[in-house]
Amino acid sequence: MIDIQHKLGFSPIKWKGEALVVIDQRSLPSKEVYLRLGSVDDVAGAIGDLTVRGAPLIGITAAYALCLIDNIRDNIAFEESCRRLINIRPTAVNLGWAVERMAGFRRHNLQCDNLRDLMIEEAQRIHAEDADMCTLIGENGNGIVHDGCRILTHCNAGALATGGIGTALGIIYTAHFSDKKIEVWVDETRPILQGARLTAWELAKAGVPFKLISDNMAGHLMAQGKVDLIITGADRVAANFDYANKIGTYSLAVLAKYHGIPFYAAAPSSTFDPVCPDGKSIVIEQRSGDEIRFIGLTQVAPSDAPVYNPAFDVTPHELVTGIITEKGIVRPN
Repeated sequence: MIDIQHKLGFSPIKWKGEALVVIDQRSLPSKEVYLRLGSVDDVAGAIGDLTVRGAPLIGITAAYALCLIDNIRDNIAFEESCRRLINIRPTAVNLGWAVERMAGFRRHNLQCDNLRDLMIEEAQRIHAEDADMCTLIGENGNGIVHDGCRILTHCNAGALATGGIGTALGIIYTAHFSDKKIEVWVDETRPILQGARLTAWELAKAGVPFKLISDNMAGHLMAQGKVDLIITGADRVAANFDYANKIGTYSLAVLAKYHGIPFYAAAPSSTFDPVCPDGKSIVIEQRSGDEIRFIGLTQVAPSDAPVYNPAFDVTPHELVTGIITEKGIVRPN
């Protein structure tokens, strides 16, 4: 088996003794900057300002954060840290899933002398399990990618967003490194440009052929017959298989349906929320208006322009060809 993670040449998060070291994703693609996070406050800030992002990765990061609490046996301090982390970004289910798993593990081992060491090991297990799931998602999804396939992806669902090779990009990497000739259309993904800044950076490092497009070009490409397959990530999958993902995903699904193009999401089982009945029940995170008023440091709209800035939208399951998981492909319809 090809070690794709090694070929990518980077990891967005590493546990270093008493702290986390993460890539500052705000600095990409111009600079590859690594930051040391030594407290829950540091981690909470990094998740909130998108230094660390991607549904699986913020779950992993939050798991490590709970190992950084000064008095790890203090129930009040621990519960407050859990609440704080869960509430930072409410749409991605992996965040709450990882925090709740760590909290349950702590309760079970509270009387152990080496509690902190045991919790670090549990966070590392969550990290390793996600890497394994990404590998399996890549292998399961590779079967839907034919030689010569032209794939459109949205936002960043790669190694920068997970503990492994990625979900949607994990499939693309697996196809590429199994010697399939593929080409990737990369949506810029306004307003934060995760596609332009992050996905393009990842694909370039891996040597995967791609072309960057503005978000409003996707329909034009489909009409020209230049898209064979669409794969995105997912931040929360409801019980009926509706799913939330980066804003703009729903528009792609509607366009794909009209043009008869297979439309897939890729997500580990930790992204599924069986308690959430459908997409209407998913809480959509609202973010600062300055993310739209500015591109980087450049102001592109009046300072007082009213802004509506949901970070995610919901794609109904009727528009989804399949959801690619580590266990296989779920076909909602």
